[in-house]
This record gives sequence, structure tokens and C-alpha cells, in this order.
Amino acid sequence: MIGIIDYGAGNLKSVQNALTRLHAPHMLCGEKADFAHCDRLILPGVGAFADCMKQLEQRDLINAIKQAINNKVPFLGICLGMQVLFESSDEMEECEGLGIFKGHIRRMEDPNVKIPHIGWNDLCFTHSDPLFAGLHQPYVYYVHSYRATAYEESDLIAYSTYGDLKVPGAFHKDHIWACQFHPEKSGEDGLAMLKNFLAFEVLL
Repeated sequence: MIGIIDYGAGNLKSVQNALTRLHAPHMLCGEKADFAHCDRLILPGVGAFADCMKQLEQRDLINAIKQAINNKVPFLGICLGMQVLFESSDEMEECEGLGIFKGHIRRMEDPNVKIPHIGWNDLCFTHSDPLFAGLHQPYVYYVHSYRATAYEESDLIAYSTYGDLKVPGAFHKDHIWACQFHPEKSGEDGLAMLKNFLAFEVLL
């Protein structure tokens, strides 16, 4: 069972639709008790970093997420759900994140391109990773104004370029994956990534 973490916002429907296309059993996890029914978790997200962290805290989901990660449940963060896995963000105000990945979320700045970065982009691999098994030149969909910075280079598995900016696209550490782009909105390539995530061994 795949748990989609529901903190009152985020692209839940598009993730649900993608999992339905893959015939993958899934449920919404809006409270800590729901996590016990799931053997892997997806944290989607749209909106502001601080608002997301506030909602996770109010619903007592921060401890649930950290406990699941400590228990080695395969975990995928998407877009804002990726960003909150880092140490902090300066969006609107400096706000502490979950600190699963080292690094900080900062606003993208490039006078030669439009911010936010919205649309399709090539994905370049830094090294092989099981998330991209069977994919050679994936094309993925982004919607964001902020990007990860000061991260561990060994955690980065893929990136895109936008103007003069290097946009970190995906990270992996242990049993945790995180995508700045939206795999659930990235056509067949994105579905292939989700299918790969669903195939990862559950290390419980």
C-alpha cells in the first residue's frame, strides 16, 4: 500500500491518478495512524515552504514522517514535498525543514529567464540510479521558483539547466528519493519513474 501524505494542500489528485494508471493500491495519510497501513510513502506538494511545515506540524505528521524514514520505509518527495526534506528555506521567511537532506532552498535568480520556472525540460543524470532504470533521455515537467542549494553532491542524481541556472532535479539517499519536477505530470517517463519507485525493495 502506497501512502500519499495529505497535509491539506498539494497535488494529491494528480498523484492519485498516476498511481491508479499503474494499478498501484494507495491511500491518503492525513494522520499518524494511517502510516501503519503503508509500506512506502509519497509526499507531494505545491505552495509555500513555511505553510507546508506549519500544516505538517499541526497535524502531527512531522514525527510520523521522521519515524517512517527511520524505519526505512521507501519515501518519495515531490516538488515542495522535496524541498521540505532539506534543512531550511528562505521563502517568505527563514523556515526550518525536516533536515533529511543537507542543503537549503533558495529563490532562483536569472534575469534572462522567467521565474517561476514552468514547463518541460531535459533531465541530465549525474550517475546511474534505480529511479531512472530504463530511461535514457527523460523529459520532465517543472513548476517552481526555488531550488536546492549547498547540498551534498553525492545526493544529487539528476539536474536540468534553465538559463544560466543549474536546477537540481532529483536526489537520492538510502531509501529516500526526492524530485523537484513532477513525475506524475511528466508523461510516460514520469510514470516509469513512479513504477521504479514502487518496485524498490521494502526494507522493513
